[in-house]
Amino acid sequence: MSTDPSSGDAVAARLARVRTALAELSPSVLELIDESHRHEGHGGHRPGQLTHLRIVIVSAAFAGQGRLARHRMVNGLLAAELTGGLHALAIEAKAPGE
Repeated sequence: MSTDPSSGDAVAARLARVRTALAELSPSVLELIDESHRHEGHGGHRPGQLTHLRIVIVSAAFAGQGRLARHRMVNGLLAAELTGGLHALAIEAKAPGE
């Protein structure tokens, strides 16, 4: 784990950008879980940075959409983060009532 106090700022900033990007889906539930620490020593992990993220999201925008379409929607909104250092996403995307 990094002792650099600015590393927490970097994680918080990335989480804020992700939250802002996903707000386009008007989610009724949005959980962002930093799982970076679980991937220490694996590809893509960078100490003190948000590299592995689990997203739990419930949105009416997913109604009638299959799993692949839902993941594409989330990945599309987070494209800038994925090219900017976010290494991996685990996505649980549901429509209300699912």
